[in-house]
Amino acid sequence: MFAIIESGGKQYRVQEGDVVRVESIAGEAGQTLTLKPLFVGGEQAIFGEGAGRYSVEAEVVEHGRGPKIYVRKYKSGIQYRRRNGHRQNYTAIRITGIKG
Repeated sequence: MFAIIESGGKQYRVQEGDVVRVESIAGEAGQTLTLKPLFVGGEQAIFGEGAGRYSVEAEVVEHGRGPKIYVRKYKSGIQYRRRNGHRQNYTAIRITGIKG
């Protein structure tokens, strides 16, 4: 059985036992979270109002920062060059179960 969950404006396909990096969520390592699925699949597909009867249990594994990404700006002919770095915060969660 799998589920589609939404976190931080993005959607993730998860199964029991998966470790997923999502946008930063408040909570300490070891804390349990309950997420609502948008879609539940398996032998039967359940979405919309029916998926609201299910819940996805997750455990916070760690908080961290992703790899550095460099953003460059350049305008030709006028010697304009800029370089800026960015690291996105994330929370790794482990899916412990899909319950209905």
